Amino acid sequence: MSDSVQMTLIADAPAAKDADGQELSSEQSLAAAAWAIAREGALAGLSEPEAALVGPLGPLGRGRDIGRLVSSIRAGGDPLGETLMRLRPPDRRRALGATYTPAEIVSSMVAWAAGRVPARVVDPGTGSARFLTAAGRALPEASLVGVEVDPLAALLARANLTAAGFDDRSRIVVHDYRTVDLGQCEGTTAYLGNPPYVRHHQIEPSGKAWLARRAADLGLKASGLAGLHVHFLLATALHSRLGDVGAFVTSAEWLEVNYGRLLRELVAGELGGVSIHVIDPEATPFDGTATTAAVICFEVGTAAPAVRMRRVERSSQLGALSGGEEFSRERLRAAPRWSSLLNGNGAPKPPEGWVELGELCRVHRGAVTGANSTWITDAADPALPPDVLCASITRARELFDLTDGVLRGSGGLRAVVDLPADLDEFDEADRARISRFLRAAERRGAHAGYIARNRNPWWSVGLRPPAPILATYMARRPPAFVRNLAGVRNVNVAHGIYPREPMTPAALDALAASLRAAAPTAVGRTYAGGLVKFEPSEMSRIPVPSPAVLDAAAS
Repeated sequence: MSDSVQMTLIADAPAAKDADGQELSSEQSLAAAAWAIAREGALAGLSEPEAALVGPLGPLGRGRDIGRLVSSIRAGGDPLGETLMRLRPPDRRRALGATYTPAEIVSSMVAWAAGRVPARVVDPGTGSARFLTAAGRALPEASLVGVEVDPLAALLARANLTAAGFDDRSRIVVHDYRTVDLGQCEGTTAYLGNPPYVRHHQIEPSGKAWLARRAADLGLKASGLAGLHVHFLLATALHSRLGDVGAFVTSAEWLEVNYGRLLRELVAGELGGVSIHVIDPEATPFDGTATTAAVICFEVGTAAPAVRMRRVERSSQLGALSGGEEFSRERLRAAPRWSSLLNGNGAPKPPEGWVELGELCRVHRGAVTGANSTWITDAADPALPPDVLCASITRARELFDLTDGVLRGSGGLRAVVDLPADLDEFDEADRARISRFLRAAERRGAHAGYIARNRNPWWSVGLRPPAPILATYMARRPPAFVRNLAGVRNVNVAHGIYPREPMTPAALDALAASLRAAAPTAVGRTYAGGLVKFEPSEMSRIPVPSPAVLDAAAS
């Protein structure tokens, strides 16, 4: 089934209703409907957080529409999970990493695991139990274990497994997968699922400490920038035994970013990766989530000397998770980025007379203010001395709109409040204005944010000097490279390009022109929907003419 057809079926399906025939319009009504199903089965023993959800619901009937929900679940649908995704706003889902997996991806992963005939299936972030219900149908003898921290999702999982008739061989555990006790299994365990996609800044310090400590137990090094999906893959390596298997679908960024190194080492080593299947960045398999997807298949302790890697245009082409080009484990361990292997070893070597941009220039991120609403203001804000108001690029569109690639003036730009560390250099009148501004900023909490707390003093944004060339770094189009004749600053919507050695204005013009010409073929990291991002290190690898060629072009 194609993505478009599947989305049509979901959109055309009747809304889930409760026992009284009312559409499920709140999480409370959704919990009531799930409990009306689950309470009659073997999964009715709730955890304390789940019991707290159903406690206030009162007596529940089992009406015609609850029966309709059960029929839909038995037919392979997930009306409860779809309703939860509809009811919860994206920011709440992101906090838990809740991204429910499309049926065709679930089907491919479960079919691959079923071919290994496991005795037990474990889903580390079970959600509404899409993987477990599919595994229950494919593996009639296997026990099913779901681990979930969200009590409402756990309640939905109980309902789905009960309605599907798998409750008597299932267990739902409301616990952190990293430290859960899965118990013993006589036979092979298959780990299946979509580990929660939570970025590092939303992970508690104790979780980051756990990652570093347990990675060190395996002789590996972990980065505090790793997302929660990396934590879950490490936990799986710790939970698993020789002969266990698994298939996880995750964000594909771990293939190339520095903080994905731990996961790359696990796949090449302890986890025993056997194949990686990357869905083309132009596809969007996870509705509303701008991230490229990759399916990792592994067999702990495999003797296979190589890992197969392939790219598919859309999730419907995943199929049996077979095929792909083989890469030896030694080559994978030596490769700094695995995505370049899929791209034919990455960008070509610069031609004769050309070098990488990083040999000529440093590429720096723009300043992070920590609170744009406080530190970005009108260029002529009368509340502050003009000397602390720096005209700046604060939106990428301000660079994209320059059709000739030259910024000649600061008209129309906003300003960043760039205060020095020492405020005693101002006269009495200006110091009074600055003091009023800082008191207002403190009332808004600008001093208490993460960025402000980690700079000294908290009020000094610390803009870099004007960069001769400014560059956008993230868009669904090639980056814009702009000559900064106006001498404006930039925040972190753009990178600044600074020559390592002095360059004449004409040479800088030629360099910017060559970057614009190279932009359509430059290799950054690509996310779902074609969103391309260039970290400073990636932009530094763009080939440009050597200084001699630039000087010749300038003259």
